[in-house]
Amino acid sequence: MQLSIVVPCYNEADNLVDLIAAFRAVAGEREDIEVIFVNNGSKDQSAGIFAEQLARPQNAFARVVDVVANEGYGHGILSGLRHAKGEYLAWTHADLQTDPADVVEAWKLLTASPDPKMSLVRGRRKGRPLLDRAFTGGMSLFASLALSSRLRDINAQPKVFHRSFFESIEAAAPKDFSLDLYWLYRANVRGLKSIEIPVFFHPRLRGEAKGGGSLKLKYKLTRRTVRYIFELRRNLRAAAPPK
Repeated sequence: MQLSIVVPCYNEADNLVDLIAAFRAVAGEREDIEVIFVNNGSKDQSAGIFAEQLARPQNAFARVVDVVANEGYGHGILSGLRHAKGEYLAWTHADLQTDPADVVEAWKLLTASPDPKMSLVRGRRKGRPLLDRAFTGGMSLFASLALSSRLRDINAQPKVFHRSFFESIEAAAPKDFSLDLYWLYRANVRGLKSIEIPVFFHPRLRGEAKGGGSLKLKYKLTRRTVRYIFELRRNLRAAAPPK
C-alpha cells in the first residue's frame, strides 16, 4: 500500500453517502490507495451507514475505524493513522468543502519531490470569505510570532507526509484541534520542506461544522488554540538546555 488517507467523521451521517462516493471516484479503481474513515464517537446514524455502504463491493477501497468515545479531532486522526498501512499518510476533512482529489495530487507532488521523507505537502485554501481569511491570517501570525516558526493557514487540508515523520512525533501529538498546528510546527523544527497545493474552498452542504464554522465556534477554536500555543511554548522553554 502506497497511500493511506484518513478522514475523521463525527456526526456526519447526512454527508457519508456523498463522501464515500467522492472518495470512490478518486480511489475506487486503485490498489495502491486506501481510505480510512474514522467514526469518531458519532452519536448519530453513522455506524449503520458505514456498515451498509462499506459492505458494497465498489467500496472495497475503504474501511472504517470505530472510536467508541469522542476524545477530540486529533484523537480521531491519530487513531486512523495508527491503523494505516501506507508508506505515505494523509488526512483531510469529511465536510467536502475541498475536493478529495486534492489529496492524490498532493501525494504526487510529495513523491516527485527530491526528498519525500523530508517533505510535507499541505493545502492552501482559496476562495474563502473575507472574514475567514482575516481570522486565519491573524491566528497564523500570532502562532508564528509566539513559536518563532513560520505557520500559515494552519487548518487547511490535506496534509500528506511520509510514515517516518508520523512515527517520530506521534507520541506527543495533541488530541484536539491543535493537531494541525503541532504537525506543522514539528515539520518546521525537523527541517521538512513545506510544499503547498492550492485547494478551492466550497460551502458545507450538509451537517454541522465542527471547527470554526460560526463566530461562536471560531471563538472557541481561538481560545483552545491560543491556550495550546502557550502550553507548547512553555514546554519548549522547559526542555531547552540551560545557557
